[in-house]
Amino acid sequence: MIPFIQTTLDGLMVGSSYGLLALGFALIFGVMRRLNLSYGPSIMVGAYLGTLLYIQFGAPTYVVAMVAVAGSVMAGVYVERLCFAPLGLGAGVASMVSSFAIWMQLEQASLLMLPRHSYPFPSLTGGELLSLGPFTVRPDYLIMLAAMLAIMAALNLLLYRTRFGLGLRAIVENSVAASLSGIDVQRTMLKAFMLASAIGGVAGFLVLSANQQVTAMLGMWATLKGLIAMMIGGLGSIPGAIVGGLVLGVIEVHSQGLFGPQVRDLAAYGVLFVLLVLRPGGILGTTAIHGSMGRRGGDRWTTT
Repeated sequence: MIPFIQTTLDGLMVGSSYGLLALGFALIFGVMRRLNLSYGPSIMVGAYLGTLLYIQFGAPTYVVAMVAVAGSVMAGVYVERLCFAPLGLGAGVASMVSSFAIWMQLEQASLLMLPRHSYPFPSLTGGELLSLGPFTVRPDYLIMLAAMLAIMAALNLLLYRTRFGLGLRAIVENSVAASLSGIDVQRTMLKAFMLASAIGGVAGFLVLSANQQVTAMLGMWATLKGLIAMMIGGLGSIPGAIVGGLVLGVIEVHSQGLFGPQVRDLAAYGVLFVLLVLRPGGILGTTAIHGSMGRRGGDRWTTT
């Protein structure tokens, strides 16, 4: 029984990184009803800028963290200005295709900056294991789990206790009515994009700090894992992003323990396929929509 619990605990720790990545996806999808395929490469730009400072100038860890977040936000603004703002709210497919093109651009720019396949990345804790009775966990993954829960709580406060959150929810409900009531839709959506990119930057820094290296696959990895976690948890649902990330992590780690690393991703894709067939909205997607509509008289925001 102890090995099973330890494996599940490991899965939850790994899943916290997926949940962090999915939060940014869920925020953008919840506001704009669009997919930003450049989300992972934007994180990669910030991570590579931080890595460049680390390996070239020996920058301390906190400076690397700030640069990683700032770089992700700058890349996110670049994507929003090129792919989402000019095309309007009714061009979801065009925006998604445009963001795919920018994906390639950002990834190539990062590889020109640091052309090798992998580089060292500073660690927050040194990687020593922490014992909890018969179980062990890595402190850097505990930090990641705490960060994920703190960001989720902060997002809920932001969305339901501030004027900015009220504006976002009004745009989700009806962007035309929100604009007529005096809300600057474009500016509010840009802020939401910057917020999602900052969350991605935090996620990228914490994941790379735990792995102590950055590789050229970071952009694709972050996009795929974040997107799959959001789809499992529920499209556009903030709690669903957390649940989806944790479920994905547990599935992957248990699959690896039972069948080997070769089937780790295959098992996750299989579960995603079955889930989408049985429940297309994800684990919390549909219920969150119905629940929130019931509580707030038709509000379609899906973060509660």
